[in-house]
Amino acid sequence: MPTILYLDLYSGAAGDMLLGALIDLGLPIETLRAELQKMDLSGYELEAERQVRCGISGTRLYIRDIARAHPARHLSDIRRLLEGSRLSQTVRAKGMAVLERLARAEARIHAVPLEEVHFHEIGAVDTLVDVVGFVVGLEHLGVERVYSSPVPLGSGLIQTEHGLLPVPAPATLALLAEVGAPTCPHPAQTEILTPTAAALLAELATFAQPPMRVRAVGYGFGEKEFPWPNAARAWLGDTEGTLAQETVCLLECNLDDVTGEVLGYTMERLFAAGALDVWFTPVQMKKNRPGVVLSVLAHPERADALVAVILRETPTLGVRRRLMERVVAGRQETSIETEWGTVRVKEKWLDGRKVAVSPEYEDCARIARERGIPLQDVCAAVLQALE
Repeated sequence: MPTILYLDLYSGAAGDMLLGALIDLGLPIETLRAELQKMDLSGYELEAERQVRCGISGTRLYIRDIARAHPARHLSDIRRLLEGSRLSQTVRAKGMAVLERLARAEARIHAVPLEEVHFHEIGAVDTLVDVVGFVVGLEHLGVERVYSSPVPLGSGLIQTEHGLLPVPAPATLALLAEVGAPTCPHPAQTEILTPTAAALLAELATFAQPPMRVRAVGYGFGEKEFPWPNAARAWLGDTEGTLAQETVCLLECNLDDVTGEVLGYTMERLFAAGALDVWFTPVQMKKNRPGVVLSVLAHPERADALVAVILRETPTLGVRRRLMERVVAGRQETSIETEWGTVRVKEKWLDGRKVAVSPEYEDCARIARERGIPLQDVCAAVLQALE
């Protein structure tokens, strides 16, 4: 059955709190360290400490700066860092999408071009660790969808490198406004939702509480102390039943003046921006010109970003969009050890039983390239090992 994560943010959230909650749910700190080492990033140490606050046990994640000085980073530097890493394609794409969203918010606030954004938050090692680490944790725990409660907002003023700023911080509020996130007041007279956490929620979460069977609960403690346990609470579980119904958005446009190379690149950018599926359908257009219909399936909260990609990457002047309901079978991701290493496997579930399995293409393709083995031989070997 599909694994989902619900973030119960009764005390707000920071990036380290969200990542600490995933560690509390079962993400081993050793696995997190090993995955983060696949980036060319140094000058920090990770430590996860079990704590008890107000009678509740949870995890406090510490990201310790051991370098004291780090290179200045712009968004282009971050992009090269992730694209040049050995992280999985999913982690690279989702992590970059979160960081780009954060950079766009800062660019609007400071009225500078996106690629000229240079500010502490995006370049700080702890932000990179929080964002990439959280996406790593989702992949390790097999989470397919993330949901979030309404986000509480503190009040007052905070000291930043730009001087005293109101709470919520301008970047935090801009990120929430971009996706229409539901908010609620909170008695805390300080910042309780950071820009990093807001970017993670805006990019990855659906703001709703789903029906679910809860299997585990994790608490990620924050730095600040309140009369209540200051933690991000994460519920890990399965969707109710083996067939889930959800609302999706279909985006379409007709194209008759675009090359195959542009279409292929556009598909790549759409998947990187969070599309569920992308396909092309050949059609006959006006003046008997052959063309294609570009179709994109997405969760509604990703529709605006995907429309922007289509308008930017293709010659189309408009995009059609409509909401529809879809029913999906239960899905689960596991892994199997082969003679060439670990390969992820997708399972399809119906009526409480597994009815089909499919090796993860990216893992099989990587092995085929590295070993010089035909792709079909790798896939066959994985299926044989499963049997």
